[in-house]
Amino acid sequence: MSGLTYFARSHVQRTFEQLMNVLPSQLKEKLFFLQEETHPSEMTQIASYLFRQESNFYYLTGCSVPGSFLLALYQPEQTNSSTRLSVRLSIPEVEAADLMWSVPPPTIEEAKHLFDVTDISYSSELQGAIISLLQSHPEAVFHTLPRNSPQFPTLPEEYMATIVTSETHTATDAYLLSSLHKTRLIKDENEITMLRHANDISSRAHETVMRVLGNAVQGKIAQGEGAGIDRPLLPGEWLIEKEAEAEAIFVASCRREGAVHQAYLPIVAASRRAATLHYCCNDREFNWGPVKPHDHLNHGALAHGPAPEKQLEPQLLLIDAGCEWDCYSADITRTMPVGNGGRFTEKGKQIYSLVLEMQQKSMKSLRPGVHWDTIQLLCHQILVEGFLNIGLFKGPKDEILRSGISSAFFPHGVGHSLGMDVHDVPSASKPTNNTTIPQDKAGHPSFYTYLRLRLPLAEGMVVTVEPGIYFHEHLLKAVEESEYVNHDLLKEYRGMGGVRIEDDILITSDGCENLTKVRSDVEWLESVCSGEI
Repeated sequence: MSGLTYFARSHVQRTFEQLMNVLPSQLKEKLFFLQEETHPSEMTQIASYLFRQESNFYYLTGCSVPGSFLLALYQPEQTNSSTRLSVRLSIPEVEAADLMWSVPPPTIEEAKHLFDVTDISYSSELQGAIISLLQSHPEAVFHTLPRNSPQFPTLPEEYMATIVTSETHTATDAYLLSSLHKTRLIKDENEITMLRHANDISSRAHETVMRVLGNAVQGKIAQGEGAGIDRPLLPGEWLIEKEAEAEAIFVASCRREGAVHQAYLPIVAASRRAATLHYCCNDREFNWGPVKPHDHLNHGALAHGPAPEKQLEPQLLLIDAGCEWDCYSADITRTMPVGNGGRFTEKGKQIYSLVLEMQQKSMKSLRPGVHWDTIQLLCHQILVEGFLNIGLFKGPKDEILRSGISSAFFPHGVGHSLGMDVHDVPSASKPTNNTTIPQDKAGHPSFYTYLRLRLPLAEGMVVTVEPGIYFHEHLLKAVEESEYVNHDLLKEYRGMGGVRIEDDILITSDGCENLTKVRSDVEWLESVCSGEI
């Protein structure tokens, strides 16, 4: 966690208020009990694993200590706000092995200064605390996360048995998750600060990759004695000639600024692979001309300066990556030119500029009350108009839109809710019984198939805006017989791969704010990737 105490009690309060709205009886005392995610392994044989707290538990506690528990009581009939809400955090005691093998959990005194709760004790005292609550609140209802789902931590049987065998208490897992998701959908100022910081770090990491690419174009790679001859290139001498090298520089930039976790597996895809939406292999070299790229052992020609006979083919590099800060995610995509002196080809610039137009016009339309479906439709409308102007489509615009063929080029949703999870709070952002979906929407049903957000926007939501255009061989099979496609011209674009541009957007009272700081305009992007600035 960062230096400030996490704002947990306000999140517990808001979640209980959501529970009050959905429970059949609103007069009972409301109690919920959560266990955090158990550590995958402090030491399994010879392997250790990095621990990341379960999002709902962290939202309510700000605690990343493995093996901790939360027991919270809400008494709505209490007029005194200080006694209405009780939040008890139980943490494990230090064991001797912890001192040798890993970082031990905090002591009780240390924890009091770290966590925003009303009471802190050791986990060994939790059973007694549960029994005490059962006795003092005989009609309280225990709410837990889904108990038979592999997505959530398993509550120990000895604790649940104490609850379910009680004659005066009930336990349910039907309401807590949906209440948490509805609460988490709207971010408070403290959460926005975390998301903003994750975006700042991730934006700089994207720019770092671009500048390393630009330095190579300008022949500015640092050279030490014997580089590329007797030893591998040093980190400061890295060239980006492979997807893995771009990923390594991105992740290193985030770690350098204190971000421990990536929010998701980075997607680093060059050339045709950029058409695969969740490509995360990141293990291929860029496309080259007649001379092989260096192997980082002893044939690194570029370590000695530019080699005129060694040329990267003009191609696009798509990087979809973002870090976490205190469990809050950034999700940013940039598509940049590689080869061609760090500049787009004519066709690459056409497609990139069209995706940028889709994104910019979408963001100008964002404000409270606008339904996300209308933003999705807007992107397809702009794509169809753009393809008509380029010559890839032919025929009446409205007919093309109704045919749904634009889904072969833009198959996914324009964005999703963002927060502690990358695809945040799905049960709230795309509810099962959704009465908000416009009934008179135009276009084609395929436009909405993969939308992860289907609600009117509200102040405090954070969403991604990530339109894209792709030339994926599998998807293009669906339009091979279409009368609206210029098939001869399409052949000239098929090897491009794809373009996606993604920013993280806060919905404000009268519009929106872009939390992502790395620029995406063509002039700046080419200037950086060519090494001119």
